[in-house]
Amino acid sequence: MGKTAFIFPGQGTQYAGMGKDFYNNFNTSKEIYDKAEELLGMDIKNLCFEENPQLNITRYTQPAMAVTCLAMLAAVKELGFLPDYYAGLSLGEYPAVIASGAISFEEGIPLVKARGELMESAVPGGKGGMAAVLGLDTKVIEEVLVKAQGAVGIANYNCPGQIVISGEKETLAQMSEELTKAGARRVLPLNVSGPFHSSMLKEAGEALLEKLSTVQVNSPVIPYTANIDAKVVRNADTIRESLSRQVYSSVRWEECVRTLLAEGVDLFVEIGPGKTLAGFLKKIEKEAIVVNIEKTTDLEKLKETIHARG
Repeated sequence: MGKTAFIFPGQGTQYAGMGKDFYNNFNTSKEIYDKAEELLGMDIKNLCFEENPQLNITRYTQPAMAVTCLAMLAAVKELGFLPDYYAGLSLGEYPAVIASGAISFEEGIPLVKARGELMESAVPGGKGGMAAVLGLDTKVIEEVLVKAQGAVGIANYNCPGQIVISGEKETLAQMSEELTKAGARRVLPLNVSGPFHSSMLKEAGEALLEKLSTVQVNSPVIPYTANIDAKVVRNADTIRESLSRQVYSSVRWEECVRTLLAEGVDLFVEIGPGKTLAGFLKKIEKEAIVVNIEKTTDLEKLKETIHARG
């Protein structure tokens, strides 16, 4: 039988009401939200369950998303399901690390809050941005970006035909024009507060490393794949450096998925708001089985899928 990976989405898929039905129906999910509020001194439930404009502000989005993913995971685990691997895109790497046992919930959730604060304050508003490049070969994008005069680079290798670039606002606009000329189907500016996963966030990454130096890091009980190099993490040695560098390095999501496929994974369970990763997966490997868990009603589909595999 094939192996299973539980995967967590990144920032941008959040919405009002996310996780509320898990909170109302699973004690283990409720405990995650309640414990997070104690740890952070924030009204996470209001942030996630009600219409709250703060949900789209990075310093609030990141802890809200991580807590919601882990609350949904708690319900999946309550039903007796565990994966062979974890993975997560960008912010989603944090619930993966916490779920893997490498960093405790008690230390991991405040770390996510610190990450959000550092990333939000790293670059003055309006100085940087991100854009999705659709329908252009990765090598062509890399060749075009080499010519850039300012700081701009690839932030996310999401899947074939979708790459995200990040950097200085003006250079980003120039490169967007160049990429369109080079044959990109579309170049879409993203509604984000900064140039995440670019060299402009190096100082934020270094500050995060200081925070990480105070955190207890263990070898994962269940391995996960790291965003910066798409390698399976089985021991504690590289975790601090990997997480700090992730802030200003490319997220190699497509490679992470290919690593998991090579490890024998054929069932991917996306746990968290939205279906973004499922979309990427179908472009990376059409044959992969993907189940989304973002509502309690989705749990039945997971049960059926797992039982059908025997």
